[in-house]
Amino acid sequence: MRQPLFTNKPKAVIFTILAGILWGTSFPIIKIGLATIDPFAFLFWRFFVSCLAFIVILLIFKNIRFRIINKKFVLFLGIINGSGYLLQYVGMPYTTSAKAALFINLSAMWVALLSPRLLGEYLSPKKAAGVLLGLAGVVFVSTNLDFYNLSQGQFLGDCLLIISGVTWALFMIYNKKLVVNPTSGLFQSMGGVLFFTFLAIAPFGSLAGSAFFTLDVWAWAAIIYQAIICWLIPYYLWLEGLKHLSASTSTVLLLSEIVIATVASILILQEPMTIFSGIGALLIIIAIVLVSVRDHTATPKESAP
Repeated sequence: MRQPLFTNKPKAVIFTILAGILWGTSFPIIKIGLATIDPFAFLFWRFFVSCLAFIVILLIFKNIRFRIINKKFVLFLGIINGSGYLLQYVGMPYTTSAKAALFINLSAMWVALLSPRLLGEYLSPKKAAGVLLGLAGVVFVSTNLDFYNLSQGQFLGDCLLIISGVTWALFMIYNKKLVVNPTSGLFQSMGGVLFFTFLAIAPFGSLAGSAFFTLDVWAWAAIIYQAIICWLIPYYLWLEGLKHLSASTSTVLLLSEIVIATVASILILQEPMTIFSGIGALLIIIAIVLVSVRDHTATPKESAP
């Protein structure tokens, strides 16, 4: 019998990297959008559009019935996810896009440190080396080893982004519990997280005041792009990949978004590319290889979906 081109593990790696690529494009778009859109209005309309798009998908695929399973747990995930987005969008206007990418993607370190305790996952030496190399790559790409840049912006904004990274580490870890169901159940859980995330964010829309409705064509373009290209599609791909990857492996693979964020920033924001950015990208690629290759000495806990 002919073997499929991609088995579960390689397919999971590809899906996770694709999710990272799409998420990587979000940083410059958010930065541009926040220059003209109030952060609370931006978030409200972003997730409102995501909910509308999800409803359209349900109408197209009539065989998919929307039913939220384990409401309390999904509500918990929605609140955590909403909190992470609120912290990011409120903090980003006070700092640079590079610093935002650095602080948020430090979630890889928090996941690696918290997963063994919360999920019982085994952190092998090879995987630990991948985490360290990935984090080193993030530092190279985001700072160009010019740490003076880390003193720019307001301290409050930096703190909000660091806390956002910790919040999303918890979100990533606990999402592992969503992927034990088949694709139909996964889709329902994804819709539940989206719904409760919007409910957690919606009340803050009132803080935008008169800026809530003052949106031009480019603002709506940024909102729609973030809603569909940077949430619905990558979140689904990431959850599918998480079925066959540990939380720490998935998080390090998502560091690929830093490479994309850097390239997108160069093309869109005209940020310069340096030798240190190239070194950082190489370190991240090596980290991806380290965590993608099956660890033959892994314990059953790590190998289990």
